Amino acid sequence: MKTILKAALLVSLAAPSASAAELTVMTAGDQNMVDYVNDYLGPLFEEQNPGNTVRVVGTGPGDAGSQKIVERFEAQSKAGTATWDADVAVVHEKFTGPMVKAGYLESYRSKIDTGALVTRANADMALGSDVSGYVMPMYNSQAALAYNPALVENPPKSYPEIVSWAKEHPKMFGYNGIKGGASGVSFVTGWIYAFGEGDAKTLMTGPFEESETQKWGSALASLKDFTRNATLTPGNAGTLDLLSRGEIAMGPVWVDMFYSWQANGQLPPDFKLVLPAPGMPGQPMHYVIPAKSANVTLAEKFVQLATSPKVQADGIVTRFNWYPGIDAKYVQAELDKKTWDKLFTDISPEDIATKGKPFPIAPYNNAILEAYEKQVSN
Repeated sequence: MKTILKAALLVSLAAPSASAAELTVMTAGDQNMVDYVNDYLGPLFEEQNPGNTVRVVGTGPGDAGSQKIVERFEAQSKAGTATWDADVAVVHEKFTGPMVKAGYLESYRSKIDTGALVTRANADMALGSDVSGYVMPMYNSQAALAYNPALVENPPKSYPEIVSWAKEHPKMFGYNGIKGGASGVSFVTGWIYAFGEGDAKTLMTGPFEESETQKWGSALASLKDFTRNATLTPGNAGTLDLLSRGEIAMGPVWVDMFYSWQANGQLPPDFKLVLPAPGMPGQPMHYVIPAKSANVTLAEKFVQLATSPKVQADGIVTRFNWYPGIDAKYVQAELDKKTWDKLFTDISPEDIATKGKPFPIAPYNNAILEAYEKQVSN
């Protein structure tokens, strides 16, 4: 009898539970986003939720990857499909507002414990759209100025100081304009925030007024003059490459790329970062849950795990050098001093909170890019 009971117990432990499910995670972004779920987050979730499995579907890099997710939700919504083919999606910030407006997303943040750990404004307003409750940031990427301390003894702490430094050091400031990478777009946007005659907050939150776009004339003229004296780089990686070879001394970069290059030996270990006032834009990737997920409760558990302090520390900060999606103060206890110091010594959590800006709402963002092409590039 004992043998029979023991065998039955073993079978019950080995068998998946009646509620076992396959959780489908759809993610935009580069291959590293797919690998992150396949190699780390998915197995961790399966270990903590026995019998359930995680399947990840990559939709491709850049805005096109997020657009494919939107199109799938739209098609299934129009078809009246009872349950959609994704339970969790990871999308770029600019797509979350339209998805909320269209009714494609579940409001879930208040239902998970980690929802209270999010403090950055971009979790509530995404490029002028109210997304509060509908998103959890996977991570925050931030643009900043990288510099070679051997060539830059006192790095500029503000945009006016950047202008003064660049005049004294011709062609030693490099950026990629608005082509080949968003670090240059971030720098240009920060320039408009710093020198534009309108209200920068209006650009970030709206509403859109055509008259606001007419207040950038002097800022764009000064940027054209500045750019004549700068070195135009071929992109995000190009700026880092020119820095590494000493052809420029300073330029805007993505913080995670900067630290990854340092870790790989592509940048000297003594190179540093500074986030100038009044600030530069960064952008998050957001976890969202479709309105017609087949496994809403399981999806909420997945996002709660993904945004927990431990996973944010191990998966987001340590693996990728991204800034956490939740407030960094909750992550600090999960990181060793060396890792924390690497990410937060040059740019402190306070710097991120005060000078980590959102990009403008879409109409202003497009207007800035068009104005740059017409008034700075020509």
